Amino acid sequence: MKKTILYISYDGMTDPLGQSQVLPYLVGLSKEGYEFTLLSFEKKKRYEQNKTIIQKICTENNIRWIPEMFSTRPPVLSKIYDNWRMKKKSLQLHKEFRFDFIHCRSYVAAAAGLYLKRRCKLPFLFDMRGFWVDERVDNGQWNLKNPIYRLFYKIYKQKERKYFKESAHIISLTENGKEELVTNYSVSEDKISVIPCCVDLAHFDYTKISEDEINTLRQKHHIEKDDKILTYLGSLGGWYLTDEMLDFFKLLKEKKPASKFLFITQNKKEEVLSKAVPKGILENDIIVVPAGRNEVPGLLALSRWSIFFIKDAYSKKASSPTKQGEIMAMGIPIICNDIGDTGRIVESGGTGIVLKNFSDATLRAAIVNLSSIQELTKKQIRESAFVYYDLRKGIEVYKSVYHLLAQ
Repeated sequence: MKKTILYISYDGMTDPLGQSQVLPYLVGLSKEGYEFTLLSFEKKKRYEQNKTIIQKICTENNIRWIPEMFSTRPPVLSKIYDNWRMKKKSLQLHKEFRFDFIHCRSYVAAAAGLYLKRRCKLPFLFDMRGFWVDERVDNGQWNLKNPIYRLFYKIYKQKERKYFKESAHIISLTENGKEELVTNYSVSEDKISVIPCCVDLAHFDYTKISEDEINTLRQKHHIEKDDKILTYLGSLGGWYLTDEMLDFFKLLKEKKPASKFLFITQNKKEEVLSKAVPKGILENDIIVVPAGRNEVPGLLALSRWSIFFIKDAYSKKASSPTKQGEIMAMGIPIICNDIGDTGRIVESGGTGIVLKNFSDATLRAAIVNLSSIQELTKKQIRESAFVYYDLRKGIEVYKSVYHLLAQ
């Protein structure tokens, strides 16, 4: 008999994150015989742009998709309203479809999971995705000098402990995050499974990018064959340290004059240039290309190296950058700092350079060491991606957890 699951996500499926970090797992698990009802909260503009694509994926894989609209105003109250709607809709769906258990993606969804657990005796899986409460403090959204945010922090840390205690199982993105749960939150090690942000390795595969395609992309974006391309993939700002990455590029340019910096991002070129030009970086050395998921592998294939620097903070112990697996799957050496399990993974496979800080001396030393990682073959780096980020392995771990919850 098929097991029926309510999957709740406050992230939209029409968002890039939903397409890379929710749907691939659900498609794989659906093929294993699980029946999903997917409740997500969608941003209006992206929903209008991508709803047909997402509905097609869901229909083809027998996933019942229930999209609700994401509220943005007024601040704070809109989130309370969405939380109420999520609980109400979840209960309504359970009455209609009688789920075996609930899969809650992150903290907002876990509130609905805990509500149904207590009201309907349904077990819920807490797929925590990181230390959400501390992220709000670390990224400046909740200033603890403000008494209102200090109260929020206290309330949500209490909620967090309830999610840890009352969930049937917990998914952590990192081993570092798991160790923190065991050591400082007294969660049983047996109750936690680790699944990083996995990658569809069939989609991110350098062997599928032809030389003709690479040449076409070079011509389109005014890249010469001898140019040495450093890439950054994903959104800028927030946790990602744009200034420090540009500092690295400026020093790289001094050492390797043929270097150019390609940003594969939805951010505007003017936003990048506003930070790059004051540093003395020429406009012609910055390339900014917005790209859909299907275009990303080809653009990454232009890379000599790829870079990401992330703000170091307590909450980042549980961070697994989606871009890391995608870059490694394309056989590209990584230049990064040590966040979550990132440094351990890069160093264990020798697939890049891990920086301890962003001083000029450290950046210059990393540039000198680039020659050592250039000796790596694309195949070696991609093989390391299979060890850590294979989507099929992630699906197998979910299967084993689902088996426990469905008993």
